[in-house]
Amino acid sequence: MITYRTLTLEDVSQLQEIDRSEHIDLIYEMRENGLVELKQDHQCSNWDAKLLEEIQNRYVYELEQGGMAYGAFAEDRLIGFGVLAHQYRGRERNQLQIDLMYVSQAYRRQGIGKRILNQLSEEAKKRGAQYLYISSTETRSAVSFYRSQGSQIASEIDQELYDKEPKDIHMIKELGT
Repeated sequence: MITYRTLTLEDVSQLQEIDRSEHIDLIYEMRENGLVELKQDHQCSNWDAKLLEEIQNRYVYELEQGGMAYGAFAEDRLIGFGVLAHQYRGRERNQLQIDLMYVSQAYRRQGIGKRILNQLSEEAKKRGAQYLYISSTETRSAVSFYRSQGSQIASEIDQELYDKEPKDIHMIKELGT
């Protein structure tokens, strides 16, 4: 049985339980005329120690600054999580960013990511945001997931986030009322 709950700083060590590995067959690249598909054929491995530490540091920073994290568990094992960043973005400061979002390989395509994203969306609405800002990895799986949840290519790119990850596909999701 899969259970869900809000995550805390004490849960940071469980992030290592996520298996982010996947076979990448296609990525997207943003160009002047829109998204371009580029065929790929490689394996994205799980986190090494350095990348895991970076992810854990981002998680801790966001929660300490007032962000929120939500996770999915199979028994006591963390199998998916997402982090809603604390900083308002956009010209009108009406956007909150999805900073981290992962579901373990064996649990993908079961509605877990959708449920986590929905929970983060509800929290963002409670905080007064009108949009989610998503700096998505350029893989087909990530971009397709966010599109299936109503996200669209952002018309205005957040320069700070672009500078951090220029290959990411920047998307926006309207939260509605």
